[in-house]
Amino acid sequence: MKKLGFDKWIVVITVVTASLLQLIDTSIVNVTLTQMMGNLGCTLADISWVVTGYTTSNVIMITLSGWMSSKMGRKNYFIASIVLFTVASIFCGTSTTITQLIIFRIIQGIGGGGLLSTAQSILITTFPREDIGMANAIFGIGVIVGPTIGPTLGGYLTDHLSWHWVFFVNVPVGIVATVLSMLYITEAEHKVKAGKMDWLALALLVTFIGCLQVVLEKGESEDWFETRYITVLTILSIASGIVFVWRELWVKHPIVDLRLFKEKNFALGSFFGFIQGIGLYASVFIIPVFCQSMLGYTAQDTGWLLMPGSLAAGIMMPFVGAMLRNDKISPVALTGLGFSLFIVFMWLLSGINQNTTATDFFWPLIIRGIGMGLLFIPLTTITVNKLHNRDMPQGTALSNMLRQLGGSFGIALMTTAVSIRSLFHFSRLGERQSIYNPLTYNRLHAFGGLFGTAPGTDVVNNSTKAVAALRGEVYKQAMILTYNDVFLIVGVFFALCIPLLLLFRVKKKSKKDSSHEMEMAIEM
Repeated sequence: MKKLGFDKWIVVITVVTASLLQLIDTSIVNVTLTQMMGNLGCTLADISWVVTGYTTSNVIMITLSGWMSSKMGRKNYFIASIVLFTVASIFCGTSTTITQLIIFRIIQGIGGGGLLSTAQSILITTFPREDIGMANAIFGIGVIVGPTIGPTLGGYLTDHLSWHWVFFVNVPVGIVATVLSMLYITEAEHKVKAGKMDWLALALLVTFIGCLQVVLEKGESEDWFETRYITVLTILSIASGIVFVWRELWVKHPIVDLRLFKEKNFALGSFFGFIQGIGLYASVFIIPVFCQSMLGYTAQDTGWLLMPGSLAAGIMMPFVGAMLRNDKISPVALTGLGFSLFIVFMWLLSGINQNTTATDFFWPLIIRGIGMGLLFIPLTTITVNKLHNRDMPQGTALSNMLRQLGGSFGIALMTTAVSIRSLFHFSRLGERQSIYNPLTYNRLHAFGGLFGTAPGTDVVNNSTKAVAALRGEVYKQAMILTYNDVFLIVGVFFALCIPLLLLFRVKKKSKKDSSHEMEMAIEM
C-alpha cells in the first residue's frame, strides 16, 4: 500500500468528521422532540416537520452534490457546505418558534447534503486506486456509527443540558473542520465540466424527492392514501420523477448523470445500497422503538445498548478493507456473507419478548455490526470501482442518495408493518378473551377489580379497571408478536436478495489490469 503522508491523513480525519456531523444529525433530534414541543408550544404534527424538513432537503442536496461539486469546485463546495451547516446549527439552537426551527433545519439539511457524498469522493481520490476498499472502510465507519451515536448523544445532551445543545454541539466541530479543509483539502485533478443550471430539471428533482420524502415520513400517520394530500403528493412524485429521468437522459450536461447506470456493477451496487439502507435504518429505528415502548428504556439507555454493535462494525471496517486487497477474496462473497449475518441477526431478534434483557441484545447486535462491516465496504467498492475519477462526485452522490432513500423506505415500511400486524394480532388475541373462559376469568380476578369486597368498593368501577388492565396486557402481547413478525419480514427480504448477487461481474486482476491501476494511481 502506498503510504499516505501527514497532510493526507489530516484530510481523512477532516472529511470523516464532517460527514459524521451530517449523519449524526439525521437521528440526534429524534429523542429531543418531546422537550422541543413543550418549550416551543407546538403539536406532535408540527414538530415532526423538524425531522421531515431536514431529511427532505438533505436527500435533494445529496443528489445534486455531484453537479455542485463540479460547478463550484470540490474544495469550495465542501467548505461552503460545512459553513452553511454550522451557521444553520447556531440558528436552530437559538430558535424561539417552531416555524423558525423548521426553516433553519431545512437550511441545515441543505448544508449537510453536500457533506456526505463530497466527503466520500475526496476519500476515494485521496487513496491509491488499489486501496479503494480501505477508503470505503474509513468512510463506512461514519455511515454505520453515525446514526447510532445520534440518539445516545441527543439523549445525554437533553437530559443534562437542553434540546438547544443538540445543535450547538455542531459548532466547534464545524469550525475546526472548516479551518482544516481550507488548509489541507486540494481541488480534484480530474473534473467534469458542469453545464448551466437546468432550472426545469431542478424543479422536477425537488418535486420528485420532496414529495416522496413527505409521503414516506407522513404516510403511515396519515393513513396513507385515505388522506387526500398524501395521494396528491404521491401522484406528483411519480409524474415529476418520470419526467426528470427523461430530461436528464436527454440533455447534454445533466445536473444528475443518470447515464452512469449504464455501468452494470454501478447500477447493481446502487440497488443493493438501497437494500442496505432499508436494513440499516429499519433496524436502527425498530430496536429503539421496541426498547422504549415495551421495555421502558430511556433514549440514553437505548443508545448505550446499540453502541457495542456499532463499535463492532467500526472495528470490522479496516479488516475488511485490508481483505479486499487480496485478489483471492471475492467482494461479492463478502457481501453475501454480510447479508447472511444480517439474516441471522434478524432471526435471533424474532423471538424477543417482555423478559428480554440488554444481555439478550448484545450478541445479535455484535453479529449485525460484523455483518454491516462485511456488507458495506465490498458493496461500495464494487459500485464505484469501475468509475473514472471524474465521475466519482456524481457516482458517490447517486449511490448515497439511493441508500438514504432506502432508509426512508425502510422506516416507512416498518411503521406500516407494525401498524398492520399489531391490529391483526390484537384482534386475534381479543377474540379469545371471554368472561366464560377460565383463563380470562382468573386474570380479571387477579387484577382485583371484578370482585371488590372492601367497604365502599365501587364494583362497577373496579370491573372497568380490570377490563382496561386486561386490554392493556392483550395489547402488549400483540405488540410483542408484531415486533417478532417485523424482524422476520426484514430477514426474509434480505434472504430473497442474496441470489441477485450472482448478477455482479467481478473479474480477477490480470497483469494488464494491475499495470492499468498503477497508471491510474500515478495520475491521481
